[in-house]
Amino acid sequence: MGTLLPLYGAGTALACEPVDQGLLNRGFRVRTTRGRYFLKHHFDPDTADPDAIERRHLATKRLAEVGVPAVPPLTHREGRTVAVVGGHAYALHPWIEGGHLHGGQLTRSESARLGALLGAVHACLERVMPPKGRTRPATSPHPVESADPADTFALIDDLLGHVHRHKPADAFDDLARHRLLERRSLLEQHTHRRPPRGGPVGWVHGDFHPFNLLYRGGTPAAIVDWDRLGVQPRAEEAVRAAAIFFVRPAGMLDLPKARAYARAYRRAARATPSELAAAVHRVWWERLNDFWMLRWHYERGDTRADCQFPAASALAVWWTREYDAVCDAFTG
Repeated sequence: MGTLLPLYGAGTALACEPVDQGLLNRGFRVRTTRGRYFLKHHFDPDTADPDAIERRHLATKRLAEVGVPAVPPLTHREGRTVAVVGGHAYALHPWIEGGHLHGGQLTRSESARLGALLGAVHACLERVMPPKGRTRPATSPHPVESADPADTFALIDDLLGHVHRHKPADAFDDLARHRLLERRSLLEQHTHRRPPRGGPVGWVHGDFHPFNLLYRGGTPAAIVDWDRLGVQPRAEEAVRAAAIFFVRPAGMLDLPKARAYARAYRRAARATPSELAAAVHRVWWERLNDFWMLRWHYERGDTRADCQFPAASALAVWWTREYDAVCDAFTG
């Protein structure tokens, strides 16, 4: 603090409290003699390069200028937005008062507003990001192959070994074993439905979920955490976000809200129903093959995502059973 705050001309620290949300980076609520700030420690090595952070900061500045509720960080006296102290990258942001809302707290009209907001983010990113900054043309297919079920079967066997070796077994182990065996059976039934490469790509936020959207008075006040900004299939981000916002505790999607969200997104982003249908299929397949929460738990000993596992693991099963209804909600 003694080095960072003078660099930004932000006064003297009076209080500093860690912000709990966030799985990859560290944040602090800082109160100084000049106001309140959010201090972000860019800790995740995949996104902590200072020059890359500066480029993302510039993008948020441009988005704010065209009306997107992005909050650019402060610029320090050396003309940069990132400060490197002790080999670590930090950025100081204005403190935005607000709270997080999940889909269960949103009305259907507020769900539509959410879809329109994400559609506006995608449309505005295409306006403000320089073409030379793209890693590939916005109309080219995404080069990443969908998950190979052979790899997933091997991962399931490995995770089952971790579960078996964990002693004494607990309730999480029991649920993990059940879901792994269930998922292996589902994959065996649906291996032939592996999707092709992704559709058209564009600039996306990269991590659009409830903890990265602040509401104030029922209105979106700030989209935060642009660390995953990049060129990806846009419609897939829309479906992926809906699967987080609108998942119910029992592991099913609130389809009426998802439908209102998707219609508004398509209008704002000028996305076609066929794009959303392809995105639904790829994200469904992604969920069917994804075990990141179990890998964190058993391979890294990191239990922070454990609370999300029951609903997320149930969603893949429900989505498979209700595939046509989910697709209709995003395209109808």
